Amino acid sequence: MAFTSELWQAIAPIYAAILRHPFVRGLTDGTLPRESFQFYAVQDALYLRDFARALSLAAARAPEDEWIIMFNEHAAGALRVERALHEGFFKEFGLGPDAVAATPLAPTNLAYTSYLLAVAYGAPYHEAMAAVLPCYWIYWEVGKALERAGSPDPLYARWIGTYASEEFGAVVRAVITATDLTAARVGDQEREGMRRHFVMTSRYEWMFWDMGYRREAWPV
Repeated sequence: MAFTSELWQAIAPIYAAILRHPFVRGLTDGTLPRESFQFYAVQDALYLRDFARALSLAAARAPEDEWIIMFNEHAAGALRVERALHEGFFKEFGLGPDAVAATPLAPTNLAYTSYLLAVAYGAPYHEAMAAVLPCYWIYWEVGKALERAGSPDPLYARWIGTYASEEFGAVVRAVITATDLTAARVGDQEREGMRRHFVMTSRYEWMFWDMGYRREAWPV
């Protein structure tokens, strides 16, 4: 069994909880409040800045030339392609770039991005790769699952189509392959570290959607 298959099995309950979450279900049945989606979209745009930084750190430490290229391209893509998606939403919400940039990170967003950057900067390369993988893989799987269900809301259908696309799938498969090759080069103890970070950031993925649904604010 491929190591990434083991990783996916390890988060099976987390992924099932993601699919059950009212934010995700609301994308397909149209019940997700617009205010929650707008909150999520703004926070996701802010998240992507630090996710791109984490990918750049991973690229700087990658042992293979192709992986250096891959992660640098993905870092740029996270800011260009998904920013274009978000900006389309922001126009519909009547939000300008300055308003988005001035929005503070929600508590969960700050915790997640801080974790990612700490691992990308300070942990061994194989752990950094495992930590960034859920953001790719879970979104792809969610996109495919929701596309099968469809959505009556054109805005939500556009979001679903982005992550269900073959273009995004090719990006995800490349990272999965690199993760399997990396895992094959390290020992059991190192793979356990990879598994720990993969599970942790998968939990943060659930928390991110929950944050958006609740429109999480700082309590004090």
